[in-house]
Amino acid sequence: MAFSWVDFGVVVVYLIGITLFGAHFGKSQHNIHDYFLGGRRLPWWAIAFSVVSAETSILTIISTPGIAFISNMGFLQLVMGYIVARVFVSFILIPRYFAGELYTAYQLIDQRFGRGLKIFTAALFLATRALAEGVRVFAISIVIEVIFDTGVLTSVLIITALTLFYTYRGGLTAVIWTDVIQLVIYISGTALALVLALHAIPGGWSEVSRLAMVEGNKLAVFNFNFNWHEPYLFWTGLIGGTFLSSASHGTDQLVVQRLLAARNMRQSQAALIASGVIVFFQFSLFLVVGVVLFAYYRHFPPPAPFGRPDQIFPTFVVHQLPVGLAGLVVAAILGAAMANLSAAFNSLASSSVVDFYKPFVRPEADAKHYLRVSRFVTLVWGGVLILIALAAQQMHQSVLELALTVASVPYGSMLGIFLLGVLTKRATGAGTLVGALLGLAALAGFMKFTSVAWTWYVAIGACVTFATGLVASRLTAKVEG
Repeated sequence: MAFSWVDFGVVVVYLIGITLFGAHFGKSQHNIHDYFLGGRRLPWWAIAFSVVSAETSILTIISTPGIAFISNMGFLQLVMGYIVARVFVSFILIPRYFAGELYTAYQLIDQRFGRGLKIFTAALFLATRALAEGVRVFAISIVIEVIFDTGVLTSVLIITALTLFYTYRGGLTAVIWTDVIQLVIYISGTALALVLALHAIPGGWSEVSRLAMVEGNKLAVFNFNFNWHEPYLFWTGLIGGTFLSSASHGTDQLVVQRLLAARNMRQSQAALIASGVIVFFQFSLFLVVGVVLFAYYRHFPPPAPFGRPDQIFPTFVVHQLPVGLAGLVVAAILGAAMANLSAAFNSLASSSVVDFYKPFVRPEADAKHYLRVSRFVTLVWGGVLILIALAAQQMHQSVLELALTVASVPYGSMLGIFLLGVLTKRATGAGTLVGALLGLAALAGFMKFTSVAWTWYVAIGACVTFATGLVASRLTAKVEG
């Protein structure tokens, strides 16, 4: 069954509707407090939904089913670490963020270590987030190419332009409320696709379970073997996932910005912990979809082998769902892409303006000036991500693993910096910077000369940064003394 004009119409109506909905929040944007923090008027449950939507992106929807399709449900072991990390960030880092009037995570580093280290961490964030989001933008083209048979450039430009428009107008308020709508839609759409796939398989879930066992128990979650080279084992997932999510939810402005937008510290903590429950359910759903599609294509083989795992779910949606429903699920997938993309635009702009432009270029300008600059910088980052997305099409691995790998490289040093700042009073700015550089160097060595799984990258970088940062701090303190 081909993608019909009805489906096409559903997608177009959705894209226009969500864009106009987000743009209408522009009326409430008067200064950067509104633009970057939503005026701190947002409820905790909306922030929880937005945190999940921001970390999900289109990669989760198209890549996670592909992971289960070719392996099993072991990815959930990594998600368990995500939950542990949320508890750590809630009670160790969030209280520090609410101790002052902060707009970005890196202002905390400024307070603790000074401006130099803040610039280093903020620059790491900008570079990392831009690269990771560029890969996510490329992921959009995978879906669009399957649906409309268009080129990468056209599809990327359309989605990026629409998302830029409502983010430019409505700021974080638009980002969060569109996130809420889009999460509900893509979860519902994916659940609907799962039900229809099960209904089409002769024998339903019983047949899925049988085929899953025949192929090596694709429904298996736990693997307690230990191997530094396998990413989806229990200890690798639990420890690696804890470090990875501690960095992404505790030091990455993409998520921290949402937590700072809560009305108070307790609501921020509630939002983050609640997001852990939602994200576990979400990953479970997408992995089960992958297992079910494995059984489906055993009964109904595709005309040609899939070129990459990321194409499996979009192909099923486009060619197997009834008219109208295919459009709804595709709209849901694109909604996830737009949700994550809008979050990236706003967080990149917030760090650029608050951490760089305001202190170094125009420290005494009025509120309207900073709002105009913030919107302009949002547009600039849109152009940057388009260029990165076009370069990412040369990569051949799973786009989910590619994006997580890109993010994991500097996350270790960033997390180590924050841990040195929060957990010890002995760390100095100079010593911490030395530790961060050594953490990056050590991780580069591990990546080049070993085959350690990417799930260990953040843990390695953070531990090296923390340990060497403490030693370097003591040495520099003695020299200064």
